[in-house]
Amino acid sequence: MSLQKEINRRRTFGIVSHPDAGKTTLTEKLLLYGGAIQEAGAVKSNKIKKGAASDFMEIERQRGISVATSVLAFEYNDTKINILDTPGHKDFAEDTFRTLTAVDSVIVVVDVAKGVEEQTEKLVEVCRMRNIPMIVFINKMDREGKDAFDLLDEIEQKLQLTVTPLSFPIGMGYDLKGIYNLFEKNIRLFTGESSKDINKTTSVDDLNDTALDNLIGAESAQTLREELEMVEGIYPEFNEKDYLDGKLQPVFYGSALHNFGVKELLDAFIKIAPTPRPKNAEERLVNPKEKDFSGFVFKIHANMDPKHRDRLAFVKIVSGTFERNKPYKHVRLDKNLKFSSPNAFFAEKKEIVDISYPGDIVGLHDTGNFKIGDTLTSGEILHYKGIPSFSPEHFRYINNADPMKAKQLAKGIDQLMDEGVAQLFTLELNGRKVIGTVGALQFEVIQYRLEHEYGAKCSYENLNVHKACWVDTKDWKSEEFLDFKRVKSKFLAKDKQGQLVFLADSAFSLQMTQQKYPSIKFHFVSEFESIAV
Repeated sequence: MSLQKEINRRRTFGIVSHPDAGKTTLTEKLLLYGGAIQEAGAVKSNKIKKGAASDFMEIERQRGISVATSVLAFEYNDTKINILDTPGHKDFAEDTFRTLTAVDSVIVVVDVAKGVEEQTEKLVEVCRMRNIPMIVFINKMDREGKDAFDLLDEIEQKLQLTVTPLSFPIGMGYDLKGIYNLFEKNIRLFTGESSKDINKTTSVDDLNDTALDNLIGAESAQTLREELEMVEGIYPEFNEKDYLDGKLQPVFYGSALHNFGVKELLDAFIKIAPTPRPKNAEERLVNPKEKDFSGFVFKIHANMDPKHRDRLAFVKIVSGTFERNKPYKHVRLDKNLKFSSPNAFFAEKKEIVDISYPGDIVGLHDTGNFKIGDTLTSGEILHYKGIPSFSPEHFRYINNADPMKAKQLAKGIDQLMDEGVAQLFTLELNGRKVIGTVGALQFEVIQYRLEHEYGAKCSYENLNVHKACWVDTKDWKSEEFLDFKRVKSKFLAKDKQGQLVFLADSAFSLQMTQQKYPSIKFHFVSEFESIAV
């Protein structure tokens, strides 16, 4: 099959939301349509026997939350769909931000009762900055919640989006009768059953037809007619170009748990969502259609298979084809590497693939060659932009709790930091190791994984740091910089890349330092030149 044809049949997207909005459940139901799984396991607390297919780390099963980004692929109607299911929990936001560099579009899940929540706002802001096309899915319509129009207003105001409904609910909660699909002009009735076979829809060519009254009752039919008239009057008509440019966001309603409204979402998605898009490298814009391969590492995950202690680097293919056993250039290390068993994913199930195309995500077994943000190419020197490290918000000293296991601890910390779980700072003054995380829950995850995957125990000690700032100056030998180094020596550290970091102990101290040393710049993101977030 030609490269262009393969590109045209691929859709790579991420699902983002606040925790508990039903993101993982929606992922499961999409997989159900692709025939990738036979039954869906709802993600509930540890009472559930069958965990969701996309949550495969032990700690996720215990807590009923997703902490790592899963990569899932399936085929539906001759379209190859790659889903990146991201953690909703704010403590793992950094993983989600990085994942957004690897998607071509996004589905935003909103809970009908809670509306737009804080984490959704942050993630949508990142998507907006990058003009990523977004579709909104309002979930849990089988429960009592906010009025359909109020929700649309809230999405417009809080997320600063321009929305247009492509499906509309008939009732809600106990009164949910069905869903009217504005895209296909048909009605799907709500039965409350969640089997995959509820594919029955009734086409409605004329809303004034009395058949509609017989179908859902005269009162509901009249309400639907009035509401659809309002939809047409208030919201812009769907325009595919505006959607692809990130200027218009279609909205769908449904209940992922009951597999209701999901098919409408999926069918419209494969028609309108973008195929793999060009991506900016520092050197130039790279187009998927180019015959030469290029891709970048957006995630590293150690020990996906506890039996083998393997590390996988997740590579998003940007252009050309990636072939098994063919040597590719690792740009940062300036050396050629060959991969004998590149993996495609379905949650923890992996299969070896011979050839992959733009939009696909491949997992490469890694012995420590890769870092997040690395580029692989057929030979050209390219550096893909925009995979940052953010300034952490929580800091603790990490101590070895078992002196006999110092080596295992060092290796474990090293690998988990490469994975981007957290950041490691080494104090200049005494060489003590400090772990910085975006959320407090990550400390638990690190402790758990060090013990269960590396056999090393650690303990933490609190450290009063307000912000970690990457230090940048035009003249590293200037009097001003040397004075800064001397005065602030006990607050200086190096990150894993060897960049100098100032650990400010309070907002006031940071402000005073900025005033005292005007020629020194303090950045809250490690990738200062090219970062878009």
